[in-house]
Amino acid sequence: MFDWTSITKPFSRVGSLAVRCLMVFALISAQMLPAYAQSAPVSQDAEPVREQATTTISEAAEDTGENEAFGSWIFGGEFANQSFIGFNPSYEISVGDRISLQMWGGFDFTGDLTVDAQGNVFIPKVGPVSVQSVKNEDLNVVISEAVKTIFRKNVGVYASLGGAEPVKVFVTGFVAQPGLFAGHSSDSILFFLDQAGGIDPARGSFLDVQVLRGGREIQAVNIYDFILSGSIPSFQIADGDTIVVRPVLSRAAVLGDVQNSYVFEFDGPRTTVGELLNYARPLPEATHVRLSRNNMAKTEVEYIAIADSRGVTVHAGDVLEIVSDKLQGTISVRVEGEHTSEQEFILPYGATMGQLLSQIDFGVNAQRDAVQLMRHSVRERQKETLQAQLRALEASVLTARSKTAAEADLRQREAELILQWVERARQVEPKGQVSLGSASSVDDILLEQGDIIRIPRTSNLVMVHGDVLFPSAMAYQDGNTVEDYIDQAGGFTQSRSASNVLLLHRDGSFNKISKRQMNSGNVPLNPGDEIFVLPRVQTKSFQLAQDIITIFYQLALSAGVVLRL
Repeated sequence: MFDWTSITKPFSRVGSLAVRCLMVFALISAQMLPAYAQSAPVSQDAEPVREQATTTISEAAEDTGENEAFGSWIFGGEFANQSFIGFNPSYEISVGDRISLQMWGGFDFTGDLTVDAQGNVFIPKVGPVSVQSVKNEDLNVVISEAVKTIFRKNVGVYASLGGAEPVKVFVTGFVAQPGLFAGHSSDSILFFLDQAGGIDPARGSFLDVQVLRGGREIQAVNIYDFILSGSIPSFQIADGDTIVVRPVLSRAAVLGDVQNSYVFEFDGPRTTVGELLNYARPLPEATHVRLSRNNMAKTEVEYIAIADSRGVTVHAGDVLEIVSDKLQGTISVRVEGEHTSEQEFILPYGATMGQLLSQIDFGVNAQRDAVQLMRHSVRERQKETLQAQLRALEASVLTARSKTAAEADLRQREAELILQWVERARQVEPKGQVSLGSASSVDDILLEQGDIIRIPRTSNLVMVHGDVLFPSAMAYQDGNTVEDYIDQAGGFTQSRSASNVLLLHRDGSFNKISKRQMNSGNVPLNPGDEIFVLPRVQTKSFQLAQDIITIFYQLALSAGVVLRL
C-alpha cells in the first residue's frame, strides 16, 4: 500500500491542487512500471498465443445481446398485465363457473348459479342439471331442454356464462421466479409463464413446456409455434395444475447478416442449416455460411455457400455466421465542380483516374491540371493520425514536471491553454485529399468506392491564412514571391524568423517554405494556391513546441485550417 501522506508532502508547497495531483500520478506511475515489468517477463522463446478459429455458443450469446435465446424477448410483463376473462364459444363449463339464468312466463326466476363439485347447477322447481364440459355455445340449449322437462309451455329461458372460476397454478422448472400464481381457467399458459418472470433463456426450453394435472401430462406447448405463427394450443387451466419448463434441448447460434441473430433451440442432437436459416432469415446480401464446429475433439470451421448449405447437418453447440462474400463488380464515384457531365459515375472495379477523366465533359472554366481526389479511407487515416498526435501531446502536458512552485504555476496555466486547444483540434475534420502533384501519372491511380473527384474552377487568386495582420485573398501577380503576398496581407503578426510557412497547391501537393525561400522566385507559386502562416509556439518545453508545430502542419495539410493556440 502507498503512504499517500509521505507521497504528497514533498509537493505541498507546489502550485495548485491540480498540479500536485499530476505530480503524484507521475511518481506513482514511475514506481509501478518497474514492478510491473519485473512481474511480467517476456520470453523470446515463448510460443505465440493462437487465436481461436471458431466461435462458441457463449461467445455468440455475448454478440447477440442480453436476451440471447430466440423468443426470450416476449416475456416482458405484457402477458401478465392482463387476465383473459372473455370466453369463446368453445369454452367448456367447469366446476366453480357462474351461470346467469333468467326464466319468465309461467315461472319467474333471475339469479346466478354456481357449478358445484358434481358439475351440476341447481335450478328452482327443476332440480340439478349437469353442465360440466358443456361448451359455452351450447349452454342455453342444454338448460332450456332441462327446464322444458318440467315446464312444457309458457316458460322462457335465457342462460349465459357469468364468470370463470379463479384458479391457482404452480409454475416451476427453468423459469426466472417459480411459484404459485393466480389467474382464471381461461387464461393462457403465457399468462402464467410471464408472471413467473418468463423462461430462463440460458437453461429453460422454449420447445418443451408441459402442463401437468394430477401428476400426468395433459398438454405440451411449443413457444416457437406461437412466436412464428401465432399458434398456441386451446385448453383450459384447472385449479392446482402445474406448468413445468423442462431443461433446454440442443442449441446452435446464428450470427451475422440475418434478421434474427439469436441462439436457437432444436429437438434432438442435430438439425440442418436450412432449418436454422428459416428462423434466422438471412439478409438479401448474405451469400455464405461460416460454420464453427464445437462438438468435436478439435474445433473446425466450414465455409459454404448458402445455396449449397440447406441440407448440411448442424450439431448442438455449433455456431453459424452468415456473411456477405461478394466480388466487387462496380464502384460509384462522384464528380463535383466545373463539368457538365453527370455527377455520379458507375465504373468497373479497378477503373483508373484516367478512365474516369476521359468520360468527363469539362466546363469552360475548369482547371484541368488541378483535379482533386477526396477519399474516405484517407480521411479516416488522417483523423486517426491527428487523434494519436493529440493524445500524445495531451500525455506530455499532463506528465511534465516542475522544479519550483513558480514553474509549476506557470506550467499549470500553460497546460490549461494547451488542453483547451487540443479539445478544439479534436473537432477538426480532415478533408481526405490525396496529393496528386507528386504522382508520376495521375491517370494510373486506381479509384475506390465512394471517391469524390473535384474539378476546381480556374482561379486568379492567392489566399493567405494564419498569423498575418489581414488574412485574405488577393489577385495573383506573376513574379510575386511568397513574402510579397504575406506583405499584401499586412505582414507577419509575429517575428518573421519565428514563423513557419506552408504553401499548399490545389492538387494537394505542398511546399514547406524556409526563410531563404520567402523572397525567392524559384518557389512554384500558381493561381489558386494557399499560403498558411502557422502561429508561433511559446512554451518552456522544446519537445512540446515541436509536437504542437507538427500538429499545426497536420491540420493545415489535412483540413486546410490554421488553429491558433
